[in-house]
Amino acid sequence: MMKKFLKSMLVMTMTALTLTSVVGCSSEKSDKVKVAIVQPMTHTSLDQIRETIISELNSSEIEFEIVQENANGDTSTLSSLLEKARTEGADIVVPIATSTAQSAKTVFDTTSTPIVFAAVSDPAAAGLVGDDCANITGVSNNIPSAEIVKLISNFQPEYQKIGFLYTSSEVNSVSTINAAKAYCDENNIAYEEASISNLSELQTAVESLISKGVDALYTGNDNSIASAMSAYTDTAYAKGIPVYCGADSMVADGGFATIGVDYVQLGKQVADMVVKIAGGTKPSDLPYETLSEYAKFVNLQAADTLGLELTDEMTDGYTVLVEKDGTSHFGE
Repeated sequence: MMKKFLKSMLVMTMTALTLTSVVGCSSEKSDKVKVAIVQPMTHTSLDQIRETIISELNSSEIEFEIVQENANGDTSTLSSLLEKARTEGADIVVPIATSTAQSAKTVFDTTSTPIVFAAVSDPAAAGLVGDDCANITGVSNNIPSAEIVKLISNFQPEYQKIGFLYTSSEVNSVSTINAAKAYCDENNIAYEEASISNLSELQTAVESLISKGVDALYTGNDNSIASAMSAYTDTAYAKGIPVYCGADSMVADGGFATIGVDYVQLGKQVADMVVKIAGGTKPSDLPYETLSEYAKFVNLQAADTLGLELTDEMTDGYTVLVEKDGTSHFGE
């Protein structure tokens, strides 16, 4: 009798412990989808992409746990942050900009963790498409080179030579400029080019291009130069040379005009991909996207500083991002 009682008590105790264990695990496990958003540095375009993605994910029907990381321009820190995301079990990784996406591919190469990149100008050149990239997709911020030349022609129909400026270590920037140069070669358009390896070379590079007789300067989706627009435009505008660029945020920070990427729209497309993947869609079933429409923005304060008289025909289709008095409509 005593043995049966003890046996019964043992079974009840083990059952209770098992239930406690299961409940304990259930209470610790989160049903939220963990998304790690990693960016290489702080500047307006990248911040705008991040904030848009966060806003869109927070408004979706899926519950997300969002982790934000910023390498603040340090390459080694960038890799460490991605390693941290992998170690902490991110369900989806969103690397912003080409360098971050390439690092993410390296860090997550032995996993099936979905990678949804944002703002990669040339995914193929960056090694983000192909047989080894089944878990990678995203949204490109590529700009057609023909549109770059049309942009300059619209405001300076009499220009003779374009100056291309870019950061040599940024694949996205190099790709954009190479495409623009190829277009110029095919259409007998004169140009000069200058590259920098770090921002300490920026002023010298701008002055060098101006000394070679360029009438206009163009920089595409270049993260380093975008973070130093005031230094760029101060040097160029002092010589009366307009600075055209590849993003609305660069115009908001002093550039003259752009036909480029609306980073709010880009962020929305990235978030939409993340939501689809969180809902069960495989990254391999979502080819990377580009934007079908390109935003047009002009900075009237910059035009005033440069002494450019803009006609209604010139500004037709363009959104005024900065008024003559410096009032900004960026983000509205």
